[in-house]
Amino acid sequence: MTTSNSSPTATRVDVAPGAVWLQHYLTDEQQRAIAERAIALLDGPNGGYVPTVRGGGKMHVRMLCLGRHWNPLTYRYESTRADYDGAPAPPIPPEWVAVARDAAAAAGFDATPDVCLINWYGGDGRMGLHQDKDESRESIEAGATIVSLSIGDTARFLFGGTRRRDPIETLWLESGDAFVFGGAARLRYHGVTRIVASPLSSPLSIGGRLNLTFRVY
Repeated sequence: MTTSNSSPTATRVDVAPGAVWLQHYLTDEQQRAIAERAIALLDGPNGGYVPTVRGGGKMHVRMLCLGRHWNPLTYRYESTRADYDGAPAPPIPPEWVAVARDAAAAAGFDATPDVCLINWYGGDGRMGLHQDKDESRESIEAGATIVSLSIGDTARFLFGGTRRRDPIETLWLESGDAFVFGGAARLRYHGVTRIVASPLSSPLSIGGRLNLTFRVY
């Protein structure tokens, strides 16, 4: 499977109804451009931070929300970072919206996201098993598509069912991969349990993993 906007080595894997893994989807040029912009946003004014969730625990990623801010204390989307510094959520770069829309189309979905979560994973980064269910009721009920892009280090990604006790499949998401899910798979549990460093000699090594998750609020 290839598209005009994807790497010529892109491969489609149908993981489950409504869930598609596009291996090596992003070209090296796309990855470098996205990584450069994402790191600049994370390190710039009102940049990324390590969120504190309900109960007082710290997340194991550095996060920056674009379009709308996801508040980890209320599990709701807001226009400003009320849990941290009150700064407004920056806009999503239009070229990123286009990349996410193209990835969704390559997987057989139609989606134009208005929210992007940038997560930076260091060597000890992880994300507990969870559902993406804090978007609007209309978005959830419509099974609106989520597009996840991976750049940098490899992630041990878990993809389960709609119940926490359902069987879990393990996927190793590499730099340039896109994972797209919606419809019947929209509320499946997923998480990241391990980060494997890319070789320092790799031209796409960025000293960690960037994950950009695009959603429709």
